[in-house]
Amino acid sequence: MITQIFEQIKNADKILIISHISPDGDTLGSMCALKLVIGEKADMLVQNMKDGGGVPDVYKFLPGIESAKTLKTVGDTHYDLIITVDVASIDRIVQPARKIFDSCENTICIDHHKTNKGFAKINVNFPSASSCGEVLYNIFTEQEIEITKDMADCLYVAILTDTGCFKYETTSVHTFEIAAKLVSLGVDSADLASRCYDNKPKSMVMFQAHFICNAKFLHQNRLCYTTIRERDIEKFSAKDEYTEGICESLRSINTVEVAFVMKEIDKNAVKVSLRSKFVDLTKITARFSGGGHWRAAGCTIHKSLEIAQRLLIEEIEKHLLEPRQD
Repeated sequence: MITQIFEQIKNADKILIISHISPDGDTLGSMCALKLVIGEKADMLVQNMKDGGGVPDVYKFLPGIESAKTLKTVGDTHYDLIITVDVASIDRIVQPARKIFDSCENTICIDHHKTNKGFAKINVNFPSASSCGEVLYNIFTEQEIEITKDMADCLYVAILTDTGCFKYETTSVHTFEIAAKLVSLGVDSADLASRCYDNKPKSMVMFQAHFICNAKFLHQNRLCYTTIRERDIEKFSAKDEYTEGICESLRSINTVEVAFVMKEIDKNAVKVSLRSKFVDLTKITARFSGGGHWRAAGCTIHKSLEIAQRLLIEEIEKHLLEPRQD
């Protein structure tokens, strides 16, 4: 199957690499690494939730990311091949990117989510991998592709961010071996960690502090959540990435087993990010056609914020009553 991928890349004249909606370090780092392998005939498309927004500021240092197209600028270019990276389901591709994807004869999905059901013509999915960056590293080494310093930086950021600085349970011995190899190729691990985690604008920190302070608790503080309305986004002039990290902060509270952040997209849709310590979140997000990982998942609920909140809490409560899955 890996050989098929590179045959299609070789035979294609114009290729589009697509991130998932609300891009994080894994999808962006993986996209940039793959672009560096393919070269000039590949375009990158960054999908962001609001107003066709582009690359989150924190990741603008990634090699080659400045050439990425957005939902506003992708246009109607015809592509012979489309490759998605770190995209768990077709719902994570929005218009007009979805139209471009559906019209393309040759599509490839490279991923690591256990909830991925395989929506492309060729699907390469390794749920045991820590990140899409780890999957790509394995593919590149299997194909004896030389990993340059720029590629190493991209892959390291992908792995670093999707393992939560190597602390999530998907971080394996092999993950650490890959990280060590990338450092041996010139990656400055301290610098990349600082760029990803110690580089927030003041407005983002104040935005996050506000919604953390307004968090609500249920079930003896085992469930914690905060909600962000459209008007809050406007009030704080918040970018899409400003919510990144809030859910992790809520989960870090010692009594909390499940945390979620609910962000209003419009009057009839909300985006939800969930984090847990003990609960399998994929069982919860599946109820709302979402997906993700055991301890980190998400979904979009096409209801008003109030109704969505009630439905989600009811679903979480079912699983909080189950025995812990340590």
